[in-house]
Amino acid sequence: MRIRRIGYGIEGLEPVSDRALYWDMICESAEQRLKVLQFWERHGLAATQEAFSVSRRTLFAWQAQLRRGGGKPHVLKPGSTRPQHLRHREWPKALIQEIRRLRTEHPNLGKEKLYPFLERFCRTQRLPLPSVRTIGRLIADAPDKMRHSKLRVSRFYQGRVQRHTRDRKPKGYRPELPGDCIAWDSIERRLNGLKRHLITCTDLASRFGFALGVKHLSSQQTYLAWQLHQVLFPAPVRRVLSDNGQEFARHFHSALQTAGIAHWHTFPRTPKMNAHCERFNRTVQDEFLDVYEELLFYDLPQFNQRLLRYLAWFNAERPHHALQLQTPLDILARHVGAQCRKYWPSTQA
Repeated sequence: MRIRRIGYGIEGLEPVSDRALYWDMICESAEQRLKVLQFWERHGLAATQEAFSVSRRTLFAWQAQLRRGGGKPHVLKPGSTRPQHLRHREWPKALIQEIRRLRTEHPNLGKEKLYPFLERFCRTQRLPLPSVRTIGRLIADAPDKMRHSKLRVSRFYQGRVQRHTRDRKPKGYRPELPGDCIAWDSIERRLNGLKRHLITCTDLASRFGFALGVKHLSSQQTYLAWQLHQVLFPAPVRRVLSDNGQEFARHFHSALQTAGIAHWHTFPRTPKMNAHCERFNRTVQDEFLDVYEELLFYDLPQFNQRLLRYLAWFNAERPHHALQLQTPLDILARHVGAQCRKYWPSTQA
């Protein structure tokens, strides 16, 4: 099907539409100038000068400007009135050097506090004394702003922490095989002043899910969950995706580096970059965590034992709409082969 613009075939519609667009774009001052020129054309020069108090030279300048712009009214918009040649502050070099010396000796000393020192210096050197505001302008004119600051030291005395750039998941990434990318996240629950956590992960290709309940969330606990996941997941892991939480740093990140696995991080406050694991979190909460929440707080070993049985059913029997009503084990069996039966459905950890 061929698509044509509205008004196709109507002669003269395009110039009229262009004129309407230009009229919509012009500002009030350009519109006022155009009215003055139209009044001049109808009533003459004397009447125009008397009505609008505009000189003859200005009228001819506007007329030439409109002619050069092809009669389009937006060209009458006033230009910048900034002068081409600007004045520059000229103060003795000795005064500038004294300001720099004071700012170096007393790092980043303000203009108000510099004024008494400069007052004594200018009196002894018989130099003109700048005002407080002028001292601030002289500091701002310097390319480096005469700013000298030492390395900041935190209250823990470890110095300024140098942040390294983190690898991010490429936009539009799609996994091809199980293990291409494992997404990790955590869930927090509170009850009667107690706080417990659930470390979760899911494979983006096969939707293979894993979770572990812990008392305290730390990188060491996440590393433990990673070791259990490696025992249960039959495919080799090539990439890991997580947020920027401390539980996915140190021990967890070091284990990935040792194994040669790429560690991708999501952008801060962007959970949609880890949407697969967020959706798995909702499923675990709706189908299991809401039912056995008290065990998570008062009997953690029993909770994890029941959780492993649920995960065995989740991965081996429960159909998934994302997999066309197949199970994660079906996808793993297709790509990994006999190795997928090496650990599942045995859940004796």
